[in-house]
Amino acid sequence: MALSLAASASAVAAPAIETAGRQPLNLHAISMFLLFVCFTLVITYWAAKRTRSTSDFYSAGGGITGFQNGLALAGDYMSASTLLGITALIYTSGMDGYIYLIAFFAGWPVLLLMMTERLRNLGRYTFADITSYRLNQGQVRTMAAIGSLTVVCFYLVAQMVGAGQLIKLLFGLDYQIALFLVGALMMLYVTFGGMVATTWVQIIKAFLLLIGGTAVMVLAMREFDFSYDKLVSQAMDVHKLGPQLLAPGSLLADPLTALSLSLGVVFGTAGLPHILMRFFTVSDAKEARKSVLYASGFIGYFFNVIFLLGLASIVIVSQNPQFFEGGEVGGTLIGGGNMVAMHLAQAVGGDFLLGFLSAVTFATILAVVSGLALAGASAIAHDLYARVIKKGTASEAQELRVTKFATLTLGVIAIGLGIVFETTNVAFMVALAFGIAASANFPVLFLSMFWRGLTTRGALAGGYLGLISAVAFVVLSKSVWVDVFGFAEALFPYTQPALFSMPLAFGAAYLVSRLDHSPQAKAEREAFEDQYVRGQTGIGATTASAH
Repeated sequence: MALSLAASASAVAAPAIETAGRQPLNLHAISMFLLFVCFTLVITYWAAKRTRSTSDFYSAGGGITGFQNGLALAGDYMSASTLLGITALIYTSGMDGYIYLIAFFAGWPVLLLMMTERLRNLGRYTFADITSYRLNQGQVRTMAAIGSLTVVCFYLVAQMVGAGQLIKLLFGLDYQIALFLVGALMMLYVTFGGMVATTWVQIIKAFLLLIGGTAVMVLAMREFDFSYDKLVSQAMDVHKLGPQLLAPGSLLADPLTALSLSLGVVFGTAGLPHILMRFFTVSDAKEARKSVLYASGFIGYFFNVIFLLGLASIVIVSQNPQFFEGGEVGGTLIGGGNMVAMHLAQAVGGDFLLGFLSAVTFATILAVVSGLALAGASAIAHDLYARVIKKGTASEAQELRVTKFATLTLGVIAIGLGIVFETTNVAFMVALAFGIAASANFPVLFLSMFWRGLTTRGALAGGYLGLISAVAFVVLSKSVWVDVFGFAEALFPYTQPALFSMPLAFGAAYLVSRLDHSPQAKAEREAFEDQYVRGQTGIGATTASAH
């Protein structure tokens, strides 16, 4: 989910708030949006009739095929911020935007080569099922749930703020109304349809986004006689960077920041709760591997489409006065920099294509928000309520009831935070989400699957230290300490925490586990063999007892 670019999209969206009120209603976008909403509500109604158990609600009963799940996974990654933010980044910075794409794409081999099979064989609904498999259920699930909820909340805030700003611009709606609309639809999808509805909304959205992006790309490339060389040559002639357009720029000026960004994106991807949940929706490990392979194909294709859209925008949009305030080329883009892709769609396909792409953009936000809400609700109901508070004695009906209540609560919180942070740059929220996923979730998840020496005390030390250090580093960085709090100088010199917080998490988990010689630690190490067998085969293992 190239959600880190929600930061860049949000950062440039502030001027869009001022100009949005002066834009005419996009009737094409509104009609297509209403059509999509009605269709997805029908899917939710159909899904609700099939959702009768916790397995149905959390994992669609394991009935999703590898191809379907691959498209849904791709839908999680091909977000609105990918289309808008990275296109805008390529439009302004050239190759830096493509480097972002490569960094995001690099996270998939981690899932495919190291984790997919064991994730599917060990887990039931959440990644806490895996991390706590042979450890103290209550303590480890609590830690995992806290990390998951923190990631989910910051992603939700970023998505809700982006939704309000985009819909205010594209559909002419008030910001608060847009937030309530997104929140209400999210709660409907998740509360009644669960994972079945969320998955199919993702599949439809991904399919439409692939169609819309491809249509804009084909129409744009037609302007250059479908010649990549001609496109690049004209883009270099127009852009201020000239021949340096396709050379790495400021993104790699600081190697430590670039390395920290890469670590956060690659390993954060493997620790995102709403991504990990998708591997439990398929029937077995083989289908899980297929999911990643299909998703890799869809994502790789779409990322290259985005690159071409960015280059085409440099030539087509930057020289067209109708897309600039006051009709002055080189001035401020109408709607802000994040509207480059939309302007390109209108330039090559008119109002109809603009309306279609606008509706799909809104659909992407709905789909991602629904997946995040489901991940957060499952952490509350399945991990905290059913396993920690009730210690496995809760009935399925009770757990489902708590899940739906948690979804409604998360929806209200997301709307409220979206209102509070309307004019705030949410870059630190997205960076924090990736930092937590890479620093708190991934180390414990990885060690629990591959290292027999991990103990409960080590997992708690690594998980909590990764969580706290990631939060601290981001708060003390320029993104928050200077830009939000207004201090003159940042106490932490880098904007990306993963390079520093992730090794702390791994180191703490390793050292504390090695120093733990308690009887409980000995039993946990011996239980690894049972977990290993199940992770390799998916059969022949029994659930480890809660200590």
